[in-house]
Amino acid sequence: MCDSLARRGPDGSGLFIQGRMAFGHRRLKIIDLSEQAQQPMVDNELGLGIVFNGAIYNYPELRAELQAKGYHFFSHGDTEVILKAFHAWGERCVERFSGMFAFALWERDSGRVTLARDRLGIKPLYYAELADGLRFASSVPALLRAGGVDTTIDPIALHHYMTFHAVVPAPHTIFKGIRKLPPATVMTIEPDGKRRLNTYWSVDFTPRSEDAKLSERDWQDQVLSTLKRAVDRRLVADVPVGVLLSGGLDSSLIVGLLAEAGQTGLMTFSIGFEAVDDEAGDEFSYSDLVARRFGTDHRKIFVDRDRVLPALDACVAAMSEPMVSHDNIGFFLLSQEVAQHVRVVQSGQGADEVFGGYHWYPPMLDSDDAVADYANAFFDRDQADYRRAVNANLVSEDYSRAFVAEHFGRSGAPRPVDKALRLDTTVMLVDDPVKRVDNHTMAWGLEARVPFLDHELVELAARIPAELKVGNGGKHILKEAARSVIPHEVIDRPKGYFPVPALKYLRGAYLDRVRDILDQPAARNRGIFNRDYVEALLQNPEGNITALGGSKLWQVAVLEYWLQTHLQ
Repeated sequence: MCDSLARRGPDGSGLFIQGRMAFGHRRLKIIDLSEQAQQPMVDNELGLGIVFNGAIYNYPELRAELQAKGYHFFSHGDTEVILKAFHAWGERCVERFSGMFAFALWERDSGRVTLARDRLGIKPLYYAELADGLRFASSVPALLRAGGVDTTIDPIALHHYMTFHAVVPAPHTIFKGIRKLPPATVMTIEPDGKRRLNTYWSVDFTPRSEDAKLSERDWQDQVLSTLKRAVDRRLVADVPVGVLLSGGLDSSLIVGLLAEAGQTGLMTFSIGFEAVDDEAGDEFSYSDLVARRFGTDHRKIFVDRDRVLPALDACVAAMSEPMVSHDNIGFFLLSQEVAQHVRVVQSGQGADEVFGGYHWYPPMLDSDDAVADYANAFFDRDQADYRRAVNANLVSEDYSRAFVAEHFGRSGAPRPVDKALRLDTTVMLVDDPVKRVDNHTMAWGLEARVPFLDHELVELAARIPAELKVGNGGKHILKEAARSVIPHEVIDRPKGYFPVPALKYLRGAYLDRVRDILDQPAARNRGIFNRDYVEALLQNPEGNITALGGSKLWQVAVLEYWLQTHLQ
């Protein structure tokens, strides 16, 4: 299991085994580069041990608070702060952490184990329940490596994968035998196997009476000051921190705020692909503009289509779960290049979900049927198309629509647009963009930090009236706040994305590769997909594009590709 995580932690490894408990860790050195911060970390005085993935940005402040309580430290990083914080405050210590984290902490004397995940699920935590115990890991492949896991396809997860744009909400994964801990959750496991789950955070979109007096300018000022703090927090490291600069509003604003704060020699990175027909494959003109304005040490990576195809095997191998978005390969190849220069980067993921940047939000301001309007805009298939696609033995109810309806029905988001924003921020974002970035950066020993998912910024954004977010083509309040920091050409440009046209318009060698995957004996024997549906997609891939602009054929192929890669 540890060996399979070596790419996530190339700088060190460790094991701790005692009685019925065993813990392993692969280390990526970011904070406290000394061996005193090695993991698994054991504090014999307190009788606690931990394995931890992530970064606690406010650890210096917490350390000082704990020292004032009389705690003594043998290292200088954030890992030991978690141990002491748990001893001081119990499992509620997570409420004090500002950062991204997944950790397992064990108590020597009681035998109790605590698993915890950060508020927005930035860091992953999977587990497998076995007849004689429980295993956990940062990736599904690590759990598979140990054997004995039920790899039967989970029909609920399959429905989400094929319908909910490959977003498989916790606790499900594609396998019945593997689950993932939901974000903002602590799981306590007693020595006898009994479990207790506690959700320690949620985001509330309910309007506050005291906010009614705030003007648009007031909101802009709060957004900018809170984002500045979030960006500054994510500079906490004992190694240089760069930025993934797409040339869009979000990453450009991060660069601008860092420059405004006095950062010099900042390294920034962009990637572009070959165009297909009239669809552009790069946004270098905008990233160049930002790099020139702020004097960054900028690197552009251009990837021709001949380089994409050979890299797909390694890209799919790096996926902890099957992920369909075309830009997986973009982040994978970009991370490969960036990791040669820095160990930590800030990235702009999350702004569209948190500040209302997607096209389906404005129509939901006055929606009469929020579930239907959301599904029509976001889902890759309706139930009829799903039945055509998938073996009848795996088809039952419309799980994805039922999930959206249940989520929309929860309190704390009174308006349809708020329901969509909450769902996308706390579910879709976690199991699509954030997971994608974590998987592909960590595949190259690179840590990605996402300031737009600072929990204080997310809480602030939820309070802002929806009209101030979704107006002006989306992210209105963020755009207006940004005008004092970055060039207007970046703010007022058409909305871009991370384009990889070769995987949307499957032609030539790409189509041949997909056909080979779907014709493998493993795919035919598994029988997840109806063969006549697969043949229809192969005959007309460009005529089968989802509402979000994805390839239905690529979606089918990626699932089989991933299963064939990881079920060897």
